Amino acid sequence: MKTRHLGRIGVAAAGLAVLMVTSACGGASNASPGATSAAPASTPSAASSTASAAGGSMASSPASAASSGASTGAPSSGGDAPSGSVAALPAAKLDVLIGSSGPAETEAVTAAAAAWGKSSGSTATVAAAQDLTQQLAQGFAAGKAPDVFYVGADQVANYAKAGNLLPYADSLTDAADFYPSLKQSFTYDGKFYCAPKDFSTLALFINTDMWKKAGLTDADIPKNWDGLAAVAKKLTAGKVPGLVMSPEHDRLDAFMVQNGSNLVDADGKPTVNDQKNIDALTFAKKLYTDGSMKWPKDLGAGWAGEAFGKSEAAMTIEGNWLLGSMTKDYPTTKYKVVELPTGPTGVKGTLSFTNCWGIAATTKSPDQAKALVQYLTGTDQQLAFAKAFGVIPSVQSAADAYLKANPNNAPFVNGVSYAKGVVSAPGITDVLTDFNSQLQGLSTGDPKAILDSVQDNLTSAMGS
Repeated sequence: MKTRHLGRIGVAAAGLAVLMVTSACGGASNASPGATSAAPASTPSAASSTASAAGGSMASSPASAASSGASTGAPSSGGDAPSGSVAALPAAKLDVLIGSSGPAETEAVTAAAAAWGKSSGSTATVAAAQDLTQQLAQGFAAGKAPDVFYVGADQVANYAKAGNLLPYADSLTDAADFYPSLKQSFTYDGKFYCAPKDFSTLALFINTDMWKKAGLTDADIPKNWDGLAAVAKKLTAGKVPGLVMSPEHDRLDAFMVQNGSNLVDADGKPTVNDQKNIDALTFAKKLYTDGSMKWPKDLGAGWAGEAFGKSEAAMTIEGNWLLGSMTKDYPTTKYKVVELPTGPTGVKGTLSFTNCWGIAATTKSPDQAKALVQYLTGTDQQLAFAKAFGVIPSVQSAADAYLKANPNNAPFVNGVSYAKGVVSAPGITDVLTDFNSQLQGLSTGDPKAILDSVQDNLTSAMGS
């Protein structure tokens, strides 16, 4: 495959270019509908609702700060340490822009903002973006960005370098409660910029009827790549493949992590064409050429979750966003979820996807914005969001309660301890978009040539 040079990618502080991403439900983008940890590919039409001292109440959790477990304190304007209470702060009007996965998410965030507004005396107006990246870029360029907004992990470095984000997250009283891997996703140049709002990880979905029909038992649940290849082959029957996956980096990169590598090393140096990554893509390509794995388009599906839900494939590798679709759209399909297999060296690996609550550097009400975020990321409030639209809380203190309510989701929660997040660096979004474009041809392409090209592009972008 011919190497493609994207050139150096600059980010202007006054006008951030519109950066479009084409993959994943997670922190980068969404190929799959209903992904709740990132702005979905298709969002509801822009709609706003006002949460104020006079408006709304929480539908699924107590509204008070005491019951949410999150302090309503906000840093005083003179320093980073939390002090005082929300009530002691002057009333403010905040604009909140979200990349909503649907009405359930929009309504839940609106209700939470209303509860905070009622207790604080401030007003928070929540709007669901039609195109979050574009609307933020326009807002930054015009100096009229919303006060609080969703930020995907792939965009943090771009926005931070451009001076668009307030680096506030370390000043939250619950900063140490966020999972370390999620904090890392939103750390740039040594600063923890913004609080993770929730997370998703990848796991293996298995159609249990097909599993039993193939004569497989729990003892056959794949623990490594050899096991995955063996069961995928055994489950393949006629036009139904054993495994369906989307040919994009936000799925296939999981194999790289399982093989002990990633797109960058621990120091952030590009390692895209590391031999372990070449071996990982080669493994994925072999599954495809052997006929035991197909891409969604081969099955006439829009995404892998659809093909799995319709029983057009026996297994898929997707995130917890698929759970809602299985319940709503494919209620008769029986399935189970297990952790992803390890690579040849026995390394556990999966990917995590997350958004954070960004605060604009130009906000006129930074203390009130921080207080709102602290409320929204409180333990009980995150559990309410989990119940309302299927996300997993980003704070460790919510794990036990979440698993008690959702015991079958343990594979996703367990994965966050060894997951790798979206690589965040200025200019990386265009590189990853091009990577996805090249992965569309993996079935006939050369894994090494693809990764050599991306290595060159990523090195150039990160050096800009």
